[in-house]
Amino acid sequence: MQLLTLRRQLAQMPFLYMTLITALAAFGCYTSMYAFRKAFTAGTFEEMPVWGIDYKVWLVIAQVFGYMLSKFYGIRFIAELGYQKRGYKILSLIGLAWLALLGFALIPAPYNIVCLFINGLPLGVIWGLVFSYLEGRRTTEFLGAVMSVSLVFASGFVKTVARTLMDRIEVSEYWMPFYTGLLFVIPLVCCTALLEAVPPPDTRDKALRTVREPMGSHERRAFLKRYLPGLLLTIFTYLLFTIIRDVRDNFEVEIWSDIGVTGATIYAQTDSAIALAVLVMMGLLIFVKDNLKAFTLIHLMIILGCVLAGISTWLFQHGQLGSIAWMSVAGLGLYMVYIPYNAIFFERLLASFQHRGNIGFVMYVADAIGYLGSVAVLVVREWGFVHLSWGAFFQQAVMIAAILGGVCVSLSLLYFRQKRARQQGNQEQASLEGTIRYSGI
Repeated sequence: MQLLTLRRQLAQMPFLYMTLITALAAFGCYTSMYAFRKAFTAGTFEEMPVWGIDYKVWLVIAQVFGYMLSKFYGIRFIAELGYQKRGYKILSLIGLAWLALLGFALIPAPYNIVCLFINGLPLGVIWGLVFSYLEGRRTTEFLGAVMSVSLVFASGFVKTVARTLMDRIEVSEYWMPFYTGLLFVIPLVCCTALLEAVPPPDTRDKALRTVREPMGSHERRAFLKRYLPGLLLTIFTYLLFTIIRDVRDNFEVEIWSDIGVTGATIYAQTDSAIALAVLVMMGLLIFVKDNLKAFTLIHLMIILGCVLAGISTWLFQHGQLGSIAWMSVAGLGLYMVYIPYNAIFFERLLASFQHRGNIGFVMYVADAIGYLGSVAVLVVREWGFVHLSWGAFFQQAVMIAAILGGVCVSLSLLYFRQKRARQQGNQEQASLEGTIRYSGI
């Protein structure tokens, strides 16, 4: 009853206010989820190696592997998702992840590694559940941009909270993830309740962005077949930058240390500035009503991100850029590539080609492959194939991703524009033939 009352109140609000509340609720919900997923990365866990591999790396591999399996499950789960009990699913899944963190604190190392695997399993579908409240609206760019900057902001913010718990209150590294999650329980519940109260897309939203509906197995196969070349280029680029972003996210403490920078607040400071910059860039796309034009601008933004990441890394390697400036500019470039794919790339793809469906399916295909690559890179590095510190490894990986990603995104832009031109030509031809038949010529 209270939820229905809240929904009526939101529906009666001015459109701008309702949009802002929806955006902040999505941002708060996903930021809160990060507290249950990424807090453990603030620890260094300087234990003895387990089977020749760093204990912390085992923790990261275990969680990312569970998260990756969740992404593969999400390909079907999110594609066929309806609107029933989404809030209940969000809270239940994150609650399960929190229980796994309690197990991590209680079970002695190294046996508690399995708890991080269990922690990752339910969290991989949270993005799709939260984004389902936002897609298919005329303000999806803004809503998605606000939610997506939580990927940047939450990472640094959660690490800062976790380090503060250890430094000020002297919480152990093993209990720190559980207590960090505890601090975010109330914000999580409140933000999820707000999302549940948000009215569904109205008729104007549906007219501008096409109807969003579940995709069965036949629809999913048809979608992949129709756009396969462009999707392969897109997914390969996303794979590269998921690996880079995951390395930065999981080993940010070690990377900063390798380049001579320490301090509990540095993570939140740099990531907050990056989040604000990306939010402004993506939020401006809400003013571009032409879907193909917006889709083109998104490609150009991603290409610029590749250029920034590559050039800043080259300058840093040659002593022309300081450590903090490099991490800031390279991080900005990285998220100019990564966040559009998470928030608006596939939204505008569907709208540009007037394809009925939902973006959760293709997003989860890309995510699943991206995290599979992330697990593979961690395993290859730790089994002795790559002998580099995390700082040096990150530099080399950024250069490779910037070059290959820039080429792939440029080809993706050419492919989708040519395909749209052919589709438009076919539509005009069909319209002309229909007119001729109707007039009896």
